[in-house]
Amino acid sequence: MEKKTVVIGVIGADAHAVGNKIIDLTLQNSGFKVINLGVMVSQEEFIEAAIETKADAILVSSLYGHGEIDCMGMRQKCDEAGLKGIPLFVGGNLVVGKQNFDDVKARFEQMGFDFVYPPSTPIEHTIVDLKHVLKID
Repeated sequence: MEKKTVVIGVIGADAHAVGNKIIDLTLQNSGFKVINLGVMVSQEEFIEAAIETKADAILVSSLYGHGEIDCMGMRQKCDEAGLKGIPLFVGGNLVVGKQNFDDVKARFEQMGFDFVYPPSTPIEHTIVDLKHVLKID
């Protein structure tokens, strides 16, 4: 069976690279083809990479607290670019300050993200959801 392709990266002006590399290696070890865009990635770069590689999902990380701003409009841009329905995952320190995660999650879901994870969520939890949504045994 062909490996599912996922595009990953750290969005916006965020330069946190260590977690990104851990996510990359863990996804590869779980059988995914990973397109790692690295850090300081724009929405457009995620979308272009997903189109170019025929990706099955996009995983966005943000650790510097501005993920909410950086992710606004991403679902619409995906839809307009022909990626309507591509699963969008996001996780990390997504907002500035201490906020109720249920509220944060609801805002990201309203923005069109399918899966939203709080800070310190192990990538293995995301992989379970990723395999489920991509129908991988």
